[in-house]
Amino acid sequence: MNGHQPGSHDVVVGIDPDREWHLPVAWAADEAHRRRLPLRLVLAVPPGHDTQHVDDTPGRIALRRAGADLLEAACGWVRDRHPEASVTGELLEGSPAPVLGGAARDARMIVLGSRHLSRTAEFLSAGSLVVPVTAQARCPVVVVGDAEHISQQPPYVVAGIDGSPSATAALAFAFDEADLRGATLRVVCVWQPPLIMLDTVEEALRAQRTLLSEATAGLSEKYPDVHVTHEVLTGHPVEELARAAEHALAVVVGRRGRGGYTGMRIGSVVHGLLHRAHCPVITVPTG
Repeated sequence: MNGHQPGSHDVVVGIDPDREWHLPVAWAADEAHRRRLPLRLVLAVPPGHDTQHVDDTPGRIALRRAGADLLEAACGWVRDRHPEASVTGELLEGSPAPVLGGAARDARMIVLGSRHLSRTAEFLSAGSLVVPVTAQARCPVVVVGDAEHISQQPPYVVAGIDGSPSATAALAFAFDEADLRGATLRVVCVWQPPLIMLDTVEEALRAQRTLLSEATAGLSEKYPDVHVTHEVLTGHPVEELARAAEHALAVVVGRRGRGGYTGMRIGSVVHGLLHRAHCPVITVPTG
């Protein structure tokens, strides 16, 4: 494993030794290759019961050695996939979520795997990375719970927008991703009928279509090779976005606000998609 210079903009992928790591590492390696960025594999060795002293018991030494061996194997696997890849492995001591968040402070994006646990199980799981890292990261976070659907022709990326600043940032990322991949971009706005309608359905849908046109106008000029479609869907945002992305390379959404957990910046739509979508989910923070 090679040293890593702090401050470099790379793609960081979290390795969980207790989970299958090939899928998120493959996604991260391919993305780093597309963007011509270095790839950094990070594995955290959780602290023992005694956090006041360095734990050099045989069990801890064996745990660190196993982690180092896994990182070396994963780096070798990446080089077999992309021989010219710039890939490093980093074994760090500490709880996985804060360790990965700190290691990826200057990253271009963070890639995580997911077991598609229920929301409660994912949040309460001792080794869970998805919710806390997604909530706190200052860069895009990619959660790879299922493979991207590369057999769909033409390939497409879904971007969900709602007129918010975070959605604007997500849309810009989605255009860039579609351009890199030569994919179509499906820009989706989901209208959820309110309990009390102040406008007619036709007026409400017309306003959503206007939102789509205005949101994509400048980016379509910046990315002239990206074929864009606009879709206004009616229903629950999580269900409709997940359905639209059923055969997608990825679904991209913004994240903002504070969710149901203290100090966690993650909205209900983002949280729902992380457990409902069957393709990689990319969440993009504002700014």
